[in-house]
Amino acid sequence: QVQLVESGGESVQAGGSLTLSCGVSGQPYRTYHVAWFRQAAGREREGVAAINWRDTPNYADSVLGRFTISQDDPRRTVYLKMANLKPDDTAMYLCAATNGDSSVPPLHFSFYTYWGQGTQVTVSS
Repeated sequence: QVQLVESGGESVQAGGSLTLSCGVSGQPYRTYHVAWFRQAAGREREGVAAINWRDTPNYADSVLGRFTISQDDPRRTVYLKMANLKPDDTAMYLCAATNGDSSVPPLHFSFYTYWGQGTQVTVSS
């Protein structure tokens, strides 16, 4: 059973930076995708960044150039480095994983099987 635990969310000022971490355990697959999603009140869950086992990233247009996804070498932690944060980035950020071998890791929530509980990011103006 894959388990995902997010951490790092907090309240920051607009223009600030944060790095979120997603601890991944129980991963039985050699090929996989891990993604970060966010969900704000009244909005649909949005995929912001994803990475596959080859280290290929994929980003939503809304965060391109500001967010960076990466993973450590033992593939136990996936990071989301966020810079130049805006009030619109305020949301619950969730980590998700699935097995798969797409050349470009997907950003739609329907592709993902395992989910963490989330960590709250609040950006004030």
